[in-house]
Amino acid sequence: MNKIDLGWHSFFEKAFQPYQNEDGWVAGRVSLEHKHMYRVQTESGEMLAEISGKMRHNALRREDYPAVGDWVVLSLREGEQRAVIHAVLPRRSKFSRKVAGQVTEEQIVATNVDTVFLVSALNQDFNVRRIERYLVLAWESGANPVIVLSKADLCENPDELAEEVAAVAIGVPIHIISSAEHRGLDALARYITQGQTVALLGSSGVGKSTLVNHIYGRDILNIGDIRADDDKGKHTTTHRELILLPDGGILIDTPGMRELQLWSASEGLSTSFQDIEEVAEQCFFQDCKHENEPKCAVKAALDTGTLAAERFQSYVKLQKELAYLARKEDKGLQAAEKAKWKKIHQSLKSQPHR
Repeated sequence: MNKIDLGWHSFFEKAFQPYQNEDGWVAGRVSLEHKHMYRVQTESGEMLAEISGKMRHNALRREDYPAVGDWVVLSLREGEQRAVIHAVLPRRSKFSRKVAGQVTEEQIVATNVDTVFLVSALNQDFNVRRIERYLVLAWESGANPVIVLSKADLCENPDELAEEVAAVAIGVPIHIISSAEHRGLDALARYITQGQTVALLGSSGVGKSTLVNHIYGRDILNIGDIRADDDKGKHTTTHRELILLPDGGILIDTPGMRELQLWSASEGLSTSFQDIEEVAEQCFFQDCKHENEPKCAVKAALDTGTLAAERFQSYVKLQKELAYLARKEDKGLQAAEKAKWKKIHQSLKSQPHR
């Protein structure tokens, strides 16, 4: 396996240059994250790697640690198939969400992705507002989103639902597929070529694992059943994993996400809701809140029906969510900075006086 097949790019070549003079150091790509270890793909084969003590000491936030899809700098112990990670190379793209629950912390889902397949099932669990949320984070990541509407065999009107999605996914390719009927699957092949990385994202039970198996050519992932009572799927993928395809291309499979809380995504919000922001630019007041202000273009569009009320409400809700997250993150940054200086002072105290 050469680095090109693994997704190596001139971007990473340039970033790796400062490490080239270190004896025996090479670049590898993280394919699986364990609790304190990583599986890394290199030109010498798969290695089990741990991060160096220096890197662990300097890491302050989650983004300082490797994630699935990352290119990392390694020193190898080839005879043992082990390695030490010394650094994470800059990321070309990064798909993040806020960790589930009350903690304000980033969870990196996948990095260095070229295309994101946003998979949504055409069954009772179909939800346009959820697709909007995925689109915001996909655009923010730096990867190109592609919407995959799966399980078309369970839907009487797939084309109508695809039109609903097209209304909120401006300019984004949309593919209707059915793995059971082998419908529309060949159209996805053009995104998965040599060195290209595609991440699959979506809720539990939308058919991501089935799709991975089809693309791979045989069953390499477990497949869960749909619950009959609510048409929702069970979790079958329990971790993020980078999968090298026999015919070239790379897939990153991810666990289903019932809760998709936004992380930093202001640019993604603007791109996803560019139709609303273009209307807002026509408001008389630059700081228009679109509530009771006179000459509000957004209110006029809502009154005439040229702008859907549900879409505008979704936009406002996501705006508020990002603003709240930014306030909480600012407090988290202050705490991290305080912890960093405390660590530095403790280190200085422990050094012998001359």
